[in-house]
Amino acid sequence: MAGALGLGAAPAPQQVDILLRGGTVYTGSAAPFVGDVAVVGDRIRLVGPRLNVAARRVIDAKGMIVAPGFIDPHTHMGDDLASPDERTRLIPAFLMQGVTTAFIGNDGGGEVDAAKVLGSARTRPVGINYAAYVGFGAVRKKVVGEADRAPTAAELRQMRALVASAMCQGALGLSTGLFYAPQSFATTTEVVALAREAGLRGGTYDSHIRDESSYTVGLAAAIDEAIRVGREARLPVNISHIKALGVDVHGKAPAIIAKVEAARRAGQKVTADQYPWSASGTSLVASLIPLWAQDGGRAALLKRLDDPSLRQRLRYGMAENMRKRGGAQSLLITSGAFKGRRLAEVAASRGEDPVAAAMAVIRIEDPAVASFNQTERDIAAFMRRPWVMTGSDASTGHPRVYGSFARKYAKYVVADRVLTLRQFIERSSALTADTFRLEGRGRLRPGAYADVVVFDPKNYAERATYEQPTLLASGVRTVLVNGVVAVDNGSLTGKAAGRALPHAPTPGTCQR
Repeated sequence: MAGALGLGAAPAPQQVDILLRGGTVYTGSAAPFVGDVAVVGDRIRLVGPRLNVAARRVIDAKGMIVAPGFIDPHTHMGDDLASPDERTRLIPAFLMQGVTTAFIGNDGGGEVDAAKVLGSARTRPVGINYAAYVGFGAVRKKVVGEADRAPTAAELRQMRALVASAMCQGALGLSTGLFYAPQSFATTTEVVALAREAGLRGGTYDSHIRDESSYTVGLAAAIDEAIRVGREARLPVNISHIKALGVDVHGKAPAIIAKVEAARRAGQKVTADQYPWSASGTSLVASLIPLWAQDGGRAALLKRLDDPSLRQRLRYGMAENMRKRGGAQSLLITSGAFKGRRLAEVAASRGEDPVAAAMAVIRIEDPAVASFNQTERDIAAFMRRPWVMTGSDASTGHPRVYGSFARKYAKYVVADRVLTLRQFIERSSALTADTFRLEGRGRLRPGAYADVVVFDPKNYAERATYEQPTLLASGVRTVLVNGVVAVDNGSLTGKAAGRALPHAPTPGTCQR
């Protein structure tokens, strides 16, 4: 009798730690379905319709979207991740959008000591996962300084060695910000030499290109340069925050897309990231001061501002750069003594023309600015390409820190229908994980790390604005980071479950 009963008994349900039940599941690589995601420890155990499991905790996801935790490939959150303040290290602005992994060290700013950056999480727990670039700017400053000159042969060898060492310590690749002094003083050949060290060790070349507008070589030539670096240094290229910046290049997105896709057809790995805002974020100096006047750093610049023999040349260069960006009204100061005011307002209040007002502000400080310089047509054209992933370029004073992923959904999926929901999710997770070879991230599948976001499709949206850039996004219900509940019923739990993600260098390329 007992044997007969046992023969027809249903198998005992698996025991799991967390069950996300009844949501619309987007795995990152398959059509969505209504079902469940089961988690054990830091990994996903099962994904499917109506799982037969016994869970220590069941989270009701009915009516919600369940997706892989989002991955942000371009941020400036390194200081926050290393902060002595525990709440700051949680990165609430990201968790409340469902971002579970971010890259730091972009635009050439990545620390030379990659081991220190990646090791910080052991003693200062963080709320999200992170990977780190070694920065061309950091390397060049350490060896050459801020002068407009080429490195000597010995200096070039030293810079190459620093990049190689950082890669062996776990850096993701080499980042550059060739628009910014002193990186702008480097030749393409110099950049290739350093990028080759990253390429030998399996890294990526990530570049804020030399010109996104018409400042120096022009947008098209700067794209060509990035592709050339990848080709000659033999490594994948990612174009940071791809855009057509300023009135001289509005409408050029199709031509730039054609260049990238020609390189891809020729066999190169070329991708881009993009933030969903029409205003970029930079500094007043970077926006307006000609590169020749930045040679030698801030002290040298201040002397030039007060040199009567240079005044006319400097004013002309600043006026031209202001024109390219759309005028003084297009520059919103987002930090410092003039925070919240357009440059045009500052000029009017001082009774000065905008160039004189900008000089006066720069003498006091170099504030962050939001520069309104892009068109929606160009933004949408880039966004539609399957090789463009979601990024934030998160930096102080810009709403993109607090709202980029939520805004992309609310504006470009729901309101404008530039992308489908599935495209948005996959280009915010799986595409990024695949591009940068983040093993076990970016998809909901058995064995993957349990980085998961659950959001309300009716309410997921940015709240941050240019005037109030630090408002948390709405609509995220639950976030798991490595299987730990970091956001629960729309509120932060305070649990710091993030990890550093060191890149594994190509075997045999690092001396022991």
